[in-house]
Amino acid sequence: MELDPRTTAIVAVHCQGDVVGPNGALAGAFYEQVQLRNIVGRIADLLDAGREAGCTTIFTRIAFAPDYSDLLANSPILADIPVLGCMKDGSEAAKIVDDVRMQPTDIVLTHQRVGGFTERMSLELTARGITTILFCGVATNVSLESTARAATDLGYRVVVVEDACSAATLEIHNAAVASLGALATITTIDEVTGALKKPAGLRSVHQTN
Repeated sequence: MELDPRTTAIVAVHCQGDVVGPNGALAGAFYEQVQLRNIVGRIADLLDAGREAGCTTIFTRIAFAPDYSDLLANSPILADIPVLGCMKDGSEAAKIVDDVRMQPTDIVLTHQRVGGFTERMSLELTARGITTILFCGVATNVSLESTARAATDLGYRVVVVEDACSAATLEIHNAAVASLGALATITTIDEVTGALKKPAGLRSVHQTN
């Protein structure tokens, strides 16, 4: 499978303090795996490689008005947010963490649903001629999976960079990856960066699903 950076976007899901940080509201659920698997560092390296090759790089973040007036709590995970008092737009913990080395050319998209495939994401991807989306981030089984499934249904070629994603446990992560394998190419950072370094027309990524 060819991987053309001109038509490829890397989407990093929820690299914000409340989700991936050691002191975030969801640290008890996610930080152990984020730390053990060096997820933030791996995402940073993947994005650096993507920018160097010419890929579009996008961050999604979930954030709400401070009074949660724009939160529709129709699922347990969303209902927990006001109880925890997290994901408030404008707060430090809702921002993208510094360790992912965000650059001025990166696109940051804010959403209020579990999945991050918003109308604005569609517009940004269409404007850039994107046909392939590489996903990384947290959590594999929640927003990443929801956004990746939406992208598949909308006709994009979807790639999940397995070693740049994590969930509350390794078992949950692996189960989500196995499920996504029916819809997306499952790959690694090394395979993606190797493909991006190849001359145009020869770039490929090994499919492991």
